[in-house]
Amino acid sequence: MTKAYFNWSSGKDSSLALYKTLNQSEYQVDFLLTNINKDVNRVSMHGLREELLEAQAASIGIPLRKIEFSGNVTMKEYDNTMKTAMESILKDNYQHCFFGDIFLEDLKAYRDAKLAEVGITGLYPLWKQDTKALLQEFLDLGFKAITVCVNAQYLDKSFVGRVIDEQFIKDLPSNVDVCGENGEFHTFVFEGPIFKNAVTFTIGDKVHKTYQPAANDDDNCFQKDKEVNWDTGFWYCDLLPTTAKQDL
Repeated sequence: MTKAYFNWSSGKDSSLALYKTLNQSEYQVDFLLTNINKDVNRVSMHGLREELLEAQAASIGIPLRKIEFSGNVTMKEYDNTMKTAMESILKDNYQHCFFGDIFLEDLKAYRDAKLAEVGITGLYPLWKQDTKALLQEFLDLGFKAITVCVNAQYLDKSFVGRVIDEQFIKDLPSNVDVCGENGEFHTFVFEGPIFKNAVTFTIGDKVHKTYQPAANDDDNCFQKDKEVNWDTGFWYCDLLPTTAKQDL
C-alpha cells in the first residue's frame, strides 16, 4: 500500500472521506494533520478545543500531527508555514494526502497548486458527489456530529450546538448547502464507524465572534475580486471535556 496522510478538520466531511479512504486498499493513512490556532489552542475555523481533537484521534486510532498558526495569520504567513510543513512531510516519503472537499473548485485548485510546489498529490474521496446523498450516507453509517460553528450571514444562533439529524436538515434555509460546503457551518464528529468509542463532552456557552482580515493581507487567494466582503460574524458553541472550564 502507498503511504499517505489525511488532512483532518474534525468534522463530518473529513470523517466520511476518512471512512472511504480506510475502506480502500491502495493507500495507507499513517497520520491525521490538523491546523491549530495556537493563540487559543483550538482547531482553526471550527473553534474546537485541542483536547477534544486529541480524544477524537485517539478513538480513531491514527496518530495526530498539528500545524500551528496565530489567530491573525496572513495568507503569506499561512502559505510559508504550510510549505515548510509539507517539505518536512515530503522528507518522510509522503507524496499523497487526502481531503474531505466536495465541490469548491477554487479551494481545490489552491490546494493542488501549493501541494505541487513540493511534490505532493492531493486526493479527494468525496469530490463532485451530491451533498444531500453524502450527508444521508453519513447518517446511515451511524456517524454523529454536532455543529460547533455557524456563519451568522446564513444561520442564526439556534443552529449552533445542534446534532446533525433529519430535523436539522429540514430546518436549513434553502440557500445553505446541506453539507455546509460553502462554509455555512462546521461540525465535530463524536461517534461513528471509524471510532473505537464515542468522544464524550458537554455543551458550554454559545458566543458570537467577529473577525477582520489580517493587516496588509493583499494575497487572499480565495478573493479574485478584492471588493468582495469577508464573512466576519460567526456563532460558536464551546464543547467541553469533562474537567474543562468555559473560556471561549
